[in-house]
Amino acid sequence: MKLIDLTVPLGIGTPAWPTYEPLQMKYFKRLAPNGANGQLLTHSNHVGTHLDGEIHFYTPGKDIASLQLDYLVSEGVVVDLSDAVGDYEIYTSAMVEERVEVKEGDILIIHTGYHHYGWDQPAADEIAYMVKHPGPDREFAEWAKAKKLKWIGVDCGSADHPMNTIIRGWMPRQAREADVLFQEKYGKPLAEVFDDSKYQLMHLEMFNHGIIHAECLGGDIDLLLNQRCTIGCFPWRLVDGESCIARIVAFVDEKRYDELMKTKSSCTLTKFGDIAGSKHPELHGKK
Repeated sequence: MKLIDLTVPLGIGTPAWPTYEPLQMKYFKRLAPNGANGQLLTHSNHVGTHLDGEIHFYTPGKDIASLQLDYLVSEGVVVDLSDAVGDYEIYTSAMVEERVEVKEGDILIIHTGYHHYGWDQPAADEIAYMVKHPGPDREFAEWAKAKKLKWIGVDCGSADHPMNTIIRGWMPRQAREADVLFQEKYGKPLAEVFDDSKYQLMHLEMFNHGIIHAECLGGDIDLLLNQRCTIGCFPWRLVDGESCIARIVAFVDEKRYDELMKTKSSCTLTKFGDIAGSKHPELHGKK
């Protein structure tokens, strides 16, 4: 069994979710004169690839330490929606099921393509990554509950549509852009599509059903578009943790791994060794 990393690099340049504490790192001792290097880190739980826990939004929910390994590691599927949605657009369950088979109890990883705007990428664009990415409406949340999904992962700043979060108020220029798109594409203003009754529905209407989500996935996710695999999320065993930085991987057999690495060898890579950019049609099954 081999592993494909679906985690973004974590460093002081990794953006936290807007207004959350970013990663800060310093040495508190050095080899000379202390005989060892030691570092002190401070950060929120919402920087880089991380798992939002139930108690992040649901007071009587489970903390991170209470999540069982057979919940965190299970069969799942990576769906590529990058050809279906762009800036501010809404993805649906139909888009998912047109591309992959989603089984009851799956882990679902959603590839929007917006991880290519991540801080580690040549086309880094923090506004696009955090503020313009696509997201779902309530229809998607109801479908996820009916499917009894274990947890969901996304390759962008949030599993909620950014304009269905407090970001809408923080970024008025982008909110106006989104409003124009919504009226043109969906025939309704932004405030009507995402009214107060839907506010952060992927958090508020899912965590109380045990369906949480991981955000800011990346790494070599492009190798697994529209494919099934075993997926594992490994946060700390964090007692009272509302969320947690995590390592997320896909498990594949050795033959499949060799095939995936052959594909990767033809791709442009970031300085961290992950696939860079989205200009790789072979990864999307296109010629």
